Amino acid sequence: MDKPKVVLGVSGGIAAYKACELLRRFTESGHGVRVVPTASALHFVGAATWSALSGNPVATEVWDDVHQVPHVRIGQHADLVVVAPATADMLAKAAHGLADDLLTNTLLTARCPVVFAPAMHTEMWEHPATQDNVATLRRRGAVVIEPAVGRLTGVDTGKGRLPDPAEIFEVCRRVLARGVTEPDLRGRHVVVSAGGTREPLDPVRFLGNRSSGKQGYALARTAAARGARVTLVSANAGLPDPAGVDVVRVGTAVQLREAVLKAAADADAVVMAAAVADFRPAVYATGKIKKRDGQDPDPIVLVRNPDILAEISADRARPGQVVVGFAAETDDVLANGRAKLARKGCDLLVVNEVGEARTFGSEENEAVVLGADGSETPVPHGPKEALADTVWDLVVRRLA
Repeated sequence: MDKPKVVLGVSGGIAAYKACELLRRFTESGHGVRVVPTASALHFVGAATWSALSGNPVATEVWDDVHQVPHVRIGQHADLVVVAPATADMLAKAAHGLADDLLTNTLLTARCPVVFAPAMHTEMWEHPATQDNVATLRRRGAVVIEPAVGRLTGVDTGKGRLPDPAEIFEVCRRVLARGVTEPDLRGRHVVVSAGGTREPLDPVRFLGNRSSGKQGYALARTAAARGARVTLVSANAGLPDPAGVDVVRVGTAVQLREAVLKAAADADAVVMAAAVADFRPAVYATGKIKKRDGQDPDPIVLVRNPDILAEISADRARPGQVVVGFAAETDDVLANGRAKLARKGCDLLVVNEVGEARTFGSEENEAVVLGADGSETPVPHGPKEALADTVWDLVVRRLA
């Protein structure tokens, strides 16, 4: 089979050096890559580097190899165009249809999915002109990944950092896998919870669970690849931030409730994939609980945690908001799942069988998605991203 053809556009920002890692991930995973840098980008990484890493010639001008009409052919033949980093200048040119070099010409002729990974100083990203350009590109169907928060050039810190190349690659991989040019979650805000809450007993011990957060992170990553603005409420997951996702870190069930309710205020969909503790200790010991020779420990009294899924299902923050829950069961999976769906009042419930060596921490999952309308959608054993895409397919239908 032909290799998927990827055009990697590189514009002139200091983060251009990170695109080398993105290029390596594409080539090592079997993609054919043509790098199209701007003239400014070559001040940061030279043409010889791009050519050696991609195995293809590198040009910046429409006047190179004119007989092959590169300013038309490169975009026409691509399966994906990704621009990383995308500077404020590049976003402005793309939004306004300017075509003064090979990369901007390629963007105009591309009929495949296009992904932009912006990188710039915070003030430039937040400027109304840049935000208008981003909104225009998204409205036309491009996936514009939200920048990361972190260290920028010099001593500056803030939003505008290029997301990790590995995570940009994951977004691109999902966009390629879907093979559609119209992101079906564009213009939508979705909230995803992930991980497992921990309820402290004392300064060194807690009650917790085995959830790794991988399914929730897969849901966040696939939603971003489908064009959504994503808020990920992460409870003790310890996983790298998905590209283009706003991550809110929490520890306990009470903290998770507060973060989810705040983010859900303007959300089109809320997916509660986190494993939330049903109970917490009634008393928190301010000092480490000591073992006393010859004495049994005092009993630990538990109190109920808030039922976040039932709360947001009963009191939707906005009309038409879709709420999705998860049910981890060890026996009578479907029967318990149907009972929980009715009890919680959500629109969809993802039911899977769990155990010490099953689902938790794994890269794969299988489940049945139950709908409040009586529907039942089985998802066979496979990558957690496949289950995530199925969940978003069902959410999109209900949003429509």
